[in-house]
Amino acid sequence: MPTDYTDDLRLAHVLADDADSITESRFRALDLHVMSKPDLTPVSDADHAVEESIRRTLSRVRSRDAVTGEEHGSTGHSQRRWVVDPIDGTKNFVRGVPVWATLISLVVDDEVVLGVVSAPLLQRRWWASAGNGAWTGRSLLKATRCQVSDVRRLEDASFSYASLGGWDERGRLDDLLSLMRRCWRTRAYGDFWSYMLLAEGTVDIAAEPELELYDMAALDVIVREAGGRFTSLDGTDGPFGGNVLATNGHLHEAALSFLGSLPDDADDPDVPRSGPGSVSDLRDHRRD
Repeated sequence: MPTDYTDDLRLAHVLADDADSITESRFRALDLHVMSKPDLTPVSDADHAVEESIRRTLSRVRSRDAVTGEEHGSTGHSQRRWVVDPIDGTKNFVRGVPVWATLISLVVDDEVVLGVVSAPLLQRRWWASAGNGAWTGRSLLKATRCQVSDVRRLEDASFSYASLGGWDERGRLDDLLSLMRRCWRTRAYGDFWSYMLLAEGTVDIAAEPELELYDMAALDVIVREAGGRFTSLDGTDGPFGGNVLATNGHLHEAALSFLGSLPDDADDPDVPRSGPGSVSDLRDHRRD
């Protein structure tokens, strides 16, 4: 019999309520303190306050569970691990752009079993748990089910991304642009927003070349429970590959043909080992 995560999902909503209270009070605050992390990305006092609040609550009510957070790393050892991004979209937050969210998820035995994405300035929240579908609304009692689109051709697809810079740094910009040219519509909604629009059926493809687990875990289960597919760029299911391609499912293989990786020809010493796939790589591979 499948495990029931209803109590954990209710707890995740309580954690999100607390997070919303903190982030709303600190958004555009005149005394907001912003620092730079070692990777030169910004972090605010609100990021730290949210994660510390979530950790305090979990230490009381789920003391045996492990926790991984963006700002304070991993603590504990357990088959159950809460994964937290206190503010996904910190750059928006510190610049006064109201598109950011708190991401909370629970991973059990390397499977994301529930996720909550709360964007208080958008007055939106999305959530899902394994086997119970994906939902959006103001509360568990006032919710609408999420369902991905039925678009089946790239020429009819809406594609959302975060930025071009990351693809350029990894030598994949031409591949991304080739996919964008095939799609009907492209927009840089960015961060969590791309994937929640995908779950709702208003976007059909979303991808990013480099992300951490805490950026993806909550998004993964919501997209999957809405009927979509969430993989790394090599086609491996789940949020553990360091990058992501998410689609409505129908378009996944087509999108992978532009952005995915190709297998190595290990048996032929005259064929160089392939790195990340590209449109030209794919064309040559199929010609062979």
